[in-house]
Amino acid sequence: MRHTFHLKTLAVAVATLSVASVASAAGLDRSGQDITAFLQDGTYAEAVYTYIDADVTGHDNAYVGSDDKAYTQGKKIDDIAESYDFFRYGVKTDINDTFSVGILYDEPFGAAADYVGDNNFVARGDLDASVNAISEGNASSPTDASNKISLLTQGATAAGIAAQNFAAQAQSATNAQDAANFAAQAEAAQAQAQNLVGQARSLGAAVAAANAEEANTGEGTQVEVRSESVTGILGMKFGKNKNFQVYGGPVLQRVTADVKLRGIAYGPATGYTAHISPDQDYGYLAGIAYSKPEIALKAALTYRSEIEHSMNIAETYPLVAAFGDNPSQGGVIDITTPESINFDFQTGINPTTLATARVRYVPWGDFSIVPPLYTETSKLNPDFPKGLPLVSYDEDQWLVELGLAKRLAPALAVSGTVGWDSGAGNPVTSLGPTEGYYSAGLGAKYNVTENWAISAGGKYLWLGDATGQLPTQKTVADFESNDGFVLGVKVSYQAQ
Repeated sequence: MRHTFHLKTLAVAVATLSVASVASAAGLDRSGQDITAFLQDGTYAEAVYTYIDADVTGHDNAYVGSDDKAYTQGKKIDDIAESYDFFRYGVKTDINDTFSVGILYDEPFGAAADYVGDNNFVARGDLDASVNAISEGNASSPTDASNKISLLTQGATAAGIAAQNFAAQAQSATNAQDAANFAAQAEAAQAQAQNLVGQARSLGAAVAAANAEEANTGEGTQVEVRSESVTGILGMKFGKNKNFQVYGGPVLQRVTADVKLRGIAYGPATGYTAHISPDQDYGYLAGIAYSKPEIALKAALTYRSEIEHSMNIAETYPLVAAFGDNPSQGGVIDITTPESINFDFQTGINPTTLATARVRYVPWGDFSIVPPLYTETSKLNPDFPKGLPLVSYDEDQWLVELGLAKRLAPALAVSGTVGWDSGAGNPVTSLGPTEGYYSAGLGAKYNVTENWAISAGGKYLWLGDATGQLPTQKTVADFESNDGFVLGVKVSYQAQ
């Protein structure tokens, strides 16, 4: 009986030590969507504050040319990762020995990046340099581009006339072989005309983008994504000793976002701005848990559904004006936040030591942000007839965290964790250029009274190196040797 008492006390003492273990670096993952507050015994409530500060620096790409994969180390990119914080709240109670109810609040997904300084992600207003970079070296200045556009247009006109003449000769030819030859020449001349028109259009787009760059001089690329989630949970215990529990409930989620693309790194897309208005929609949560109190064992498998949002979006794309259309347009964008699976586990090793494990899976490879004006405009590039997303990821996220907790005194416990986050692929979007992380953390909990406790923790992150690329898969930056830290504090109440 004494061992059982120790282990149960230990489980209570360390239940909230992982306050700083919820920051994730893959995709837009932030809170980790923790539901362990609902799995506590008796009546339980918690309020958690988490602060994250990452140092993400690198170099832009100084290469100018047509090889999208080529990279030449360019100017330094100072820290782009804005520090951010978020809250998590949870309340649960047992209705009787079978049913439990709870409500959880967290901020599951988000992003915060801000480019500053002298690099390709900040609008510098140098027209000549902008035209040269955006045209991939095909024009050195607006004047040079204008002259070449004139020559290309003349060449396209001449090729078009030649195509018409060859086509007419093919029609009037009396010899089948001659007709075939003239038809082939007409086809080749028409292809040449289309190619020259495409080159002229590309140079015109480069000049238009350079003008947008100049109009935004001093502005840097920025992205901010915010989300909030409220989850209601009903649980039912079953089995001979009520060791099993199934639980589930509705999830209300709210999402909003702002994006600004600035600098010559984005080529013709420089100057693009989008505001995605807040939207809320619903999903669900479902899970199953098992507990064995005499050895402080708890295991829970939780599934959260994807949530589909249909959101109003206001886009400004300066390039569009070069083709005679309105560069500022409103529309609707559909964004689906991903489903996820969490596995939480703990077990007593001895009367004063607890082992913990956590695994999380999120299929970020299925996620994308596809703004209508941005995507429709990208179809003007013949290489992307289906259009391009603004943000997408190549791989799914796996997160694994292992920990040990030790009760040092009846009211004091400490813990340590190590973790790994796979990231969501590399190369990755320049709006969030890290590839997962390794982590190490420490935490402590002090029971102020029998029911009230305060916990604090910290974690150090070794962020994965990443290559920043555009949706066109063009390499635009390299980010290496970055790190960050997470701090968290929790106040909790428990009555059994």
